[in-house]
Amino acid sequence: QVDLQESGGGSVQSGGSLRLSCATSGGLWTRHCMGWFRQTPGRGREAVATFDDDGRINYADSVKGRFTIAQDNHALIMWLHMSDLKPEDTGHYFCAVDPPWTQNGNPCGYDARGRGTQVTVSP
Repeated sequence: QVDLQESGGGSVQSGGSLRLSCATSGGLWTRHCMGWFRQTPGRGREAVATFDDDGRINYADSVKGRFTIAQDNHALIMWLHMSDLKPEDTGHYFCAVDPPWTQNGNPCGYDARGRGTQVTVSP
């Protein structure tokens, strides 16, 4: 069974911090094509911080300097450290990955996703 399990969401005030974690199982761990996304009613699915097919990190402009993505390659957990949170960061955050056995040099699709965790930032 392949699985992605997110945790760490919650409600904070503007300026606060949260750390999200994404635990993987079933051989999903990879250093490529893995990342964090968020879903909001107004903006739909948005890439927040991702590792691309070359393992490079990309951040949405709106979170640069505030969010940090990281991987623990021993515990097989991916983190998203979020600081100076703003109300516009509110959303349903989930991790997504291209399973290693599907990676063939094509651009990342981030096709397998977890159920996600809610982040709510109040003014």
